[in-house]
Amino acid sequence: MFFRLRTDGTQVPINIQNMYAGPTSSSCWIIGGGPSLNSLPIDAIQNSPSPKFAINLAGSQLLRPTFWTSYDPTARFHRSIYMDPSVIKFVHRCRSMNLVPESTFKVCESPSTVFFDRNRDTGFSGFPDASLPRITDWQDSMIQAIHIAYRLGFRKLYLAGCEMVITPSESFQQRARECGIEYRENELLGEFLKRCEKDGISKQEIQQLALGPQYHFDESKSFDSAVQTDFHYFRVAQYLRLSRQSISLAGLELISVTPKSRLNDFFTYQTVENAAKSILESVGCPANEETRGLYSEQNHRTPLGLGPMRDFRPHFWKSDVTNLPARTPAQSARKPNSLLLPEIPVNLRENP
Repeated sequence: MFFRLRTDGTQVPINIQNMYAGPTSSSCWIIGGGPSLNSLPIDAIQNSPSPKFAINLAGSQLLRPTFWTSYDPTARFHRSIYMDPSVIKFVHRCRSMNLVPESTFKVCESPSTVFFDRNRDTGFSGFPDASLPRITDWQDSMIQAIHIAYRLGFRKLYLAGCEMVITPSESFQQRARECGIEYRENELLGEFLKRCEKDGISKQEIQQLALGPQYHFDESKSFDSAVQTDFHYFRVAQYLRLSRQSISLAGLELISVTPKSRLNDFFTYQTVENAAKSILESVGCPANEETRGLYSEQNHRTPLGLGPMRDFRPHFWKSDVTNLPARTPAQSARKPNSLLLPEIPVNLRENP
């Protein structure tokens, strides 16, 4: 599924599937590059005890991601992403021999870089596919990030900065209103332009009118490219809409924390604050945890009012089947905590 590559093409498999799965649904922030990221409470995202999975240039100068991936060419991204060992990069095999920008190093030499193969045959009923050792290829970085996060074991994904829409600027909308044309929220940019042309705004004038911000960072695409990108965003939002049943069956939750996203029509929307609160309730709040007495007290610190618990083997398993470590003499000498029942030998006999 995941592997490292060397400069001679040698492939070294690494087993990190479900590495981040827990007893409850592990959560992860998916960080997109939409302009809304500048207005979201970034500190709440950054300080939450949940990893941040950035796409492309998303998060630049706002936060440092835990994970990073992209579908796009290597040269579009920063040297520091590739060379930072604290950022785990997920890169398709075809980029492995590219040069890291502003260096003589190959991408496969970058620290904490993991490679994967893609699957172009995944349908809506198979996303997120867990049966094949490949990542879904729908020519989109966000789809790639969602599937990788799922394979790592995350089951609750909060999508921030993922508007999935490019809007005309306010001046453009004002010019359209003068001609009796009202921009509809989340309308396809190409459809809006057709209506403008039909009602008397020339294509030349349209090209001179500005679009709204395309990203939270300092970059933009040409007018024609922006129209194509908006349609791509729309198409990907529909891909996810059509995959909702299989996403649900896979036990994956997609939660938008992006205001006015196209995804909000089809998936649960929460504020960043509520999402961060939910994460803290599940994981705990590192900022408020006390340390006094943790080294000196011997209590087991089990939840108050907890009923009895006892570990059993699966019903027909014999003792030689389990891989549980044997108790050490020191462990055997410890007094059982009053909240725990003493260990009682259980003889499991198979039915005659």
